[in-house]
Amino acid sequence: MVVAVFLSAVPAALPQVPSPAASESQRQSETPASAPQRLAVDANHDDNLVIPRLPHGPTLDDFLSMKPAGEAALAMAKVARFLQREPHDGEPVSESTEVYLGYDDKNLYAVFVCHDDPAKVRAHETRREDFEGDDAVEIMLDTFHDRRRAYVFEVNPKGVQFDAIWTEASYAEQTNGNFDVSFDTLWYSRGKITSQGYVAWIAIPFRSLRFPASQDQTWGVVLLREITRENEKAFWPRVSINQEGRLGQAGTAKGLNGISPGRNIQLIPYGLLNSFHSVDDRRPYATCSASIDGCARFQNRDVGGTFGLDGKMILNDSLVLDATANPDFSQVESDEPQVTVNQRYRVYFPEKRPFFIENADYFRTPIDLFFTRNIVDPSGGIRLTGKAGPYSMGILSSDDRAPGLTVSTDDALFKTRDYITIARVARDVFKQSSIGAIYTDWEYPAANSFNRVGGIDSRLKFLPKLTGTLQGVASSTHCDPSFSSYFACSGGNFSGLAYKFGTAYKAALLYTDRHWFHQSTYNDVSPGFFSQPGFVTRVDLREYRYDTSYSFRPKNGPVVSWGPEVYGHFTWDHTGLRLDTDYIPTLSAVLKKQTRIFVTPYEEYRERLRPKDFPVLTQDADFHEHASGIAVSSSPLSQLTLGAQYYWGDAANFVYGLNSKDPQFARYAMPYLARFDQAGAIATIHPFTQLKIDNTYLFIRLRTRETNANIFNNHIIRSKWNWQLNRELSLRVILQYSANLTRNKPGDPANTYPLTFLPTTKNFNTDFLITYGVRWLQQQSAEPGSGAWD
Repeated sequence: MVVAVFLSAVPAALPQVPSPAASESQRQSETPASAPQRLAVDANHDDNLVIPRLPHGPTLDDFLSMKPAGEAALAMAKVARFLQREPHDGEPVSESTEVYLGYDDKNLYAVFVCHDDPAKVRAHETRREDFEGDDAVEIMLDTFHDRRRAYVFEVNPKGVQFDAIWTEASYAEQTNGNFDVSFDTLWYSRGKITSQGYVAWIAIPFRSLRFPASQDQTWGVVLLREITRENEKAFWPRVSINQEGRLGQAGTAKGLNGISPGRNIQLIPYGLLNSFHSVDDRRPYATCSASIDGCARFQNRDVGGTFGLDGKMILNDSLVLDATANPDFSQVESDEPQVTVNQRYRVYFPEKRPFFIENADYFRTPIDLFFTRNIVDPSGGIRLTGKAGPYSMGILSSDDRAPGLTVSTDDALFKTRDYITIARVARDVFKQSSIGAIYTDWEYPAANSFNRVGGIDSRLKFLPKLTGTLQGVASSTHCDPSFSSYFACSGGNFSGLAYKFGTAYKAALLYTDRHWFHQSTYNDVSPGFFSQPGFVTRVDLREYRYDTSYSFRPKNGPVVSWGPEVYGHFTWDHTGLRLDTDYIPTLSAVLKKQTRIFVTPYEEYRERLRPKDFPVLTQDADFHEHASGIAVSSSPLSQLTLGAQYYWGDAANFVYGLNSKDPQFARYAMPYLARFDQAGAIATIHPFTQLKIDNTYLFIRLRTRETNANIFNNHIIRSKWNWQLNRELSLRVILQYSANLTRNKPGDPANTYPLTFLPTTKNFNTDFLITYGVRWLQQQSAEPGSGAWD
């Protein structure tokens, strides 16, 4: 159990700063009848607008009548011609929507006036960036107007914030989608549901943005309204589903002049008190008794503490230098549950630590060469990211204490560390294409080992609907065999070898329009390729993958879209031996109220295992597997989201038994084909607007084909409660139970485990977190940004 209390300065959804000294009613009474009605033409019939300079910032109250009132509000540019992307591409938004834009010396303002039946609006008072399923509005700002990256500012009808960096990237390049949600900056928002819909007020300080140091600015702008009950996304200007990406369809905003992003220096110290009582499992089993319990020891700390410092500096308006010393990751939420039992390859868990995921898109390439979760316990790090003209760049360097902390105290590598450096540069070419290069360097001096990877890549947008990606890299690796049992390059293609050289290539082609989606990918990874900082789970392969779907989009009725999809892949090793083939047809449907149905009638999978993969095999084993399944999710009410899935069929058991001497179980002492059942269920409940309860259940079971005897049952139950008491204070509790139930009982000799080498385990974990956010707001001219505690 972990209990922690934090006093932090993470940006959150904030109330509007108090209005200027003269009240709005006073300003209205003093405004002459001849006050300017609009300083820019309505942006209704083209993709361009001029954003006017305002005498002062507008307030939320200026728009609660669902139309502008007051000097500043009446001077703002109006955008009203929103067109759907989903479900009916090109048709007008189903509910009237207007956006008003303007700026002053300090901030850019956007006010969304969204007409609707207030009883149908979906909105909750949640913690920041946790309002999935709510209605929302969004402004995207491509401040360098390069059609490649943009700031994203989104709020729900309550004014709760979400911000991110959007990167134009094809399907093949994405690991966490187009959004880099680690981006957090200071901005202001309010929202209110009215009798005619809702109004959302946004103020974005220019000092929170990066843009060229020029007198006159030209930015790309995309505005979005999302009506979740209708599965509707409507944009200004039109962002058609017939074109890949968003920024290539963005509008152009001018009129911004005489503004500066400023040069910010930010220092965030932290202190942490903690206590713990945990198992110390660093002692190798070979050095302890035959009983597993004989290896268990405990680490204890009644009360202890640590401190550190995070720093950020803006250079030349467009480069960001980040540094961290003894970084604090204790506030990072635990991973969402995934099934990790009986997985042949590593399971991908997304990075959650802010230092590593902020601006991670600068290091993204088609082949994942920088998976930051490989850096487990850094004592410090430095990162430089940004853009200068057509060039974008990123450099990150960090150490990692984990290799020296995961070995026993008498090991030669105890308290040693490794070092990782990543460098990436890319240049924009043509309209939305780029070429780039990347270099990664992993050094472990104490173990006389290194891994260096370098290569080039490109993203080419041939047509609005057609995008291609290419990458080629080479690796050079030295691993000292005398140390290899304790760190990343042990085993596999490094078993008993000191040096390896290898190459890897990837090519992908993406086509997308309103109805068709097709992705083709070719991967080629040589036997000697290795990337310690990356996430490359398999080598010695040539692989072709494809994914094709067609969507019917009815004009009327509850069905938004439906259609078939076919996925397949074919894999060979470098000798030409067929390894895997997979064929998965799926029929899916999307209905209103966020309802989705997926049916997989029959998956056909062939998998070849070799003695080099599993030494217990004496010859190749070719498994013919199949699976079927169904998955359903829906949000029938704003207070409730439900989902369930069930899959069944055959699967190889990689966690085979160890009793090879008993003839009855000898066949199970190597990978073998078994029956599997896999199920899952989710339920998200909002008992009231400030409380959100996420519940998850995952289950997988393997049984023998001959007798249906249980091999293992794996259960994961997780319940996460988040209570947002107010904008600053939140309470979060996470309860998780996991159990792996087998026929193996505690005390049984390991070499008698008949069907699986997995022992029976049961774990219960509790996380309890109290977060209080403190903001320091400046108060010059009573605008956002100047001196009062909030």
